[in-house]
Amino acid sequence: MKTIMIEWVHPGLLFIFGAFLIPLLKGRARQAFLLLVPVLAIFAVASMSPGDYGNVTFTGRDLVFGHVDKLSIVFAWVFTIMSLIGMVYAFHVKEPGEHVAAFLYVGGSLGVVFAGDYFTLFMFWESMAFSSAYLVFARNRPRSVRAGYRYLLVHVTGGVFLMAGIVLNYLHTGSFVFGAVDPDSTGYYLIMTGFILNAAVPPLNAWLTDAYPEATVTGAVFMCAFTTKTAVYVLVRGFPGAEILIWLGVFMALYGVVYAVMENDARRLLAYHIVSQVGYMVAGVGIGTELALNGSTSHAFSHIIYKALLFMGAGAVIYMTGRSKLTELGGIYRTMPVTVCLYMIGAFAISAFPLFSGFVSKSMVIAAASGDNLATATLLLTMASSGTFLHTGLKLPYYMFFGKDSGLRPKEPPLNMLIAMGMAAFLCIAIGVYPAPLYDLLPYAVDFEPYTSAHVTVSLGILMFTLLGFVWFLKDLDPENTISLDTDWFYRKGAKAFMWLARGPVASYEAVVAELANTVVLRSLFATARRGLWADINIVDAIVNGVASTIMGWGSTLRKMQTGTLTHYAVAMAAGIVISILVFSLRAM
Repeated sequence: MKTIMIEWVHPGLLFIFGAFLIPLLKGRARQAFLLLVPVLAIFAVASMSPGDYGNVTFTGRDLVFGHVDKLSIVFAWVFTIMSLIGMVYAFHVKEPGEHVAAFLYVGGSLGVVFAGDYFTLFMFWESMAFSSAYLVFARNRPRSVRAGYRYLLVHVTGGVFLMAGIVLNYLHTGSFVFGAVDPDSTGYYLIMTGFILNAAVPPLNAWLTDAYPEATVTGAVFMCAFTTKTAVYVLVRGFPGAEILIWLGVFMALYGVVYAVMENDARRLLAYHIVSQVGYMVAGVGIGTELALNGSTSHAFSHIIYKALLFMGAGAVIYMTGRSKLTELGGIYRTMPVTVCLYMIGAFAISAFPLFSGFVSKSMVIAAASGDNLATATLLLTMASSGTFLHTGLKLPYYMFFGKDSGLRPKEPPLNMLIAMGMAAFLCIAIGVYPAPLYDLLPYAVDFEPYTSAHVTVSLGILMFTLLGFVWFLKDLDPENTISLDTDWFYRKGAKAFMWLARGPVASYEAVVAELANTVVLRSLFATARRGLWADINIVDAIVNGVASTIMGWGSTLRKMQTGTLTHYAVAMAAGIVISILVFSLRAM
């Protein structure tokens, strides 16, 4: 094993080993530690140089724990920055379990980012699923527990697909090196399925919108940042130019927007917009040009920050009011003005307003689609962008903060939550105003200028017409206290059908078989055993005992013949010789 602790420090290991120290610390010491580890991880990323580190030979296979290049570095930057913001937001949480799970989750995400082989990737990939599931369970409500189990089962299933694909790919290539997957490999689509499940590509998306709204207030902030973006990273690394991803991404972008129309729960609405926004990234991977891959990467960076800000804003409202449904909120802008302002910065960023981060990243993907003569994809992605502003930038804040007066008068959330939101809001504006530092981090040289007069004018025109439509159709957009059916309906109902089958027909069949076994089969076996016992005692044992008695009788006779007198033995020998001569004479005749 090659030791490289001086050359290179794996930021993921800082979180993983740090997680085991959290329960040992108390009070201020624990809080300081929660901030120290992300800061050290940021410094570790800042000091990295491209190369392969942490090479280990395991069962004759070369494993690489640290494959460092521009693509892994840019994701490591945003993951470590987000970990610091998330820890500041969760600074007030007393339960060490949540912090331990968050640390393991971040560490697993960074482990995937730097994995140079499939074995290392799979190990960290699965650790992300189990650690993030705890952030759902930790809310400790029946709905959360059920959602956590569904989340875990779906991700374990995805892990099975991924492992099967890795094995088949190894048999095809003879290598565990993680890179662009050979389309001729028999494991190609299995690996892709494992990846796009984590990217929440419909119809494999329902785990996200099912679990994220049921997570703890702070846990959802971490979850919205890491799982889907780690999936984007591995897609960029493994499947650039896979054409099927273009249309899957476009479908995602529209799918999330359409479902957001029907949502009443604030965090579930935001969760659907994760699906929509990740769709842009997936489409960029499918386009596969340098501009498109840069767009996917930069939009993942921007999305992590502004989506975390949106979840933090919604989480602050839930934390202070205990309510998440838009039909139960409204009028709280009076007592939460700082939260409103910070939330709106995230809303402008996700809506791709000029001077906000989404404008300089999302437009790169749309420009790549246009430049690759994908007119339909360009049009549909632009339409989805309008829908994003309609629901995340207008509908949600209007009904959550303004709208009808719910009578609630919550205070602003704790200071640490506002500071974390302020950090994210600052980055949303800084990246939008001056995108050059982000562009310099991207894996390919950037030849793209977001602030052209045509781009700014078209973007503002679309946004203003969207605003006009919102005002015009405001009453038609009123949220309703309903539940939207998504693809999770199939496995929810499927699970119920399976349990009915197991508890009904299968259990009844098992009872009938058991009864037959206990009556007909066992009675027959007992009768046969009794007959066998009688035969053993009366026949087998009688024969054995008879033979033994005969042999013992012969033995007694022979013992009597042993008198010890030499003349008796001589007579016996002579008699034996005479008998032998007679026998041979008779045979000769």
